[in-house]
Amino acid sequence: MISSRKLKEELFIVPSDKQILIEKIQALPAEQIAEVEDFVDFVAGKARRLEAVDRLLAIAPALEVAGAPRLTEEEIDAEVKAVRAARRSRSAGADRS
Repeated sequence: MISSRKLKEELFIVPSDKQILIEKIQALPAEQIAEVEDFVDFVAGKARRLEAVDRLLAIAPALEVAGAPRLTEEEIDAEVKAVRAARRSRSAGADRS
């Protein structure tokens, strides 16, 4: 069994590969750090989108069984555009606050 002290030590120690990455980022000029942050945001967003697709695909059989009508590509495109517009609107409103 692992001691509570050992567990606490393990929780607060950054693995060496992550620590090396952190040190490399810290050595960059501010402008390049901003670029790294943008890239990390991009990668995280991509992961969120893939998770959303997986969730959608997981419920697709249930939608079919329930008799939900299939959407055309145009309907899907319109839904995506509407959601993006709503997010932009919320984001713009939050920026003004």
